[in-house]
Amino acid sequence: MKAQFITAEEVQQIIGVSRSKAYQIVQSLNRELKSMGYITVSGKCPLRYFNEKFYGLQMEEGGD
Repeated sequence: MKAQFITAEEVQQIIGVSRSKAYQIVQSLNRELKSMGYITVSGKCPLRYFNEKFYGLQMEEGGD
């Protein structure tokens, strides 16, 4: 099964920021999701949402 969530540590590696900045980014994304009514997990963000916000990627349902 593919990972559905990205961790702050992975965000740190992918975009090359400090650990504290990566946690701030994940917290910010989770705040946005929470304001839209979604349940969030501390320290993790849905990979699809991260890709959409940072890279403008909109993935199709069922796509790889």
